[in-house]
Amino acid sequence: MKQIKAVVFDLDNTLLDFWGAKVISCNASIDAMIKAGLRMSKKKATRVLFELYDIYGIEHKEILQKFLIQTQKKIDMKILSAGIVAYREIQAHYHKPYPNVADVLKELKKRKYKLGVISDAPQLKLWLRMTEARLTDYFDVVVSAEEAGKTKPESAPFLMALGKLKVRSEQVLYVGDNPKRDIKGAKILGMRTVLAEYGMQEGHKKHLKGNKPDFILKDIRDILKIVG
Repeated sequence: MKQIKAVVFDLDNTLLDFWGAKVISCNASIDAMIKAGLRMSKKKATRVLFELYDIYGIEHKEILQKFLIQTQKKIDMKILSAGIVAYREIQAHYHKPYPNVADVLKELKKRKYKLGVISDAPQLKLWLRMTEARLTDYFDVVVSAEEAGKTKPESAPFLMALGKLKVRSEQVLYVGDNPKRDIKGAKILGMRTVLAEYGMQEGHKKHLKGNKPDFILKDIRDILKIVG
């Protein structure tokens, strides 16, 4: 692709296994809360917690407080603190890139492509994850929805990245795992789109209709074939 000058990525579930980290962290949190006195089965607690994430968002800062109010009708500080500490202990060590990510980014840099990240994660959390995964030095531009004032698929984050990279939309290959947010948002502006199928959640498959990507990745190494 001679006209492609930049490759821009979503972060969570595209470069990092965010969902895997979330599941493991939540399991540890629930185990700790049960040990601290939560009277629920782990199966039920897990179901309720992820139902609350669906309602309030996967990044909600006080999801355990909402969980305890819904299930126990009050916030027991002993149970809450046990859950938060267990969650943080796992999160602090689990933000790792998918296999081959670093090698692919190195090769793209070697081939002189500009590289960017656009994420809906809060700005500080975005940078913390990238730093923990040792990815910060690969990217020319990092844009958070918080910084842009809008989340994907709104155009604002994409336009901010284009402006900072100093490229036109048709010169960008955009890679993401979410058809409704990533693929739709990038296609609206005329970017070439790549679906990171390896990171796509089951519930997102229904959004492929009407948001068909130009390419589908089984492995991130296939990016090197797409750019030629």
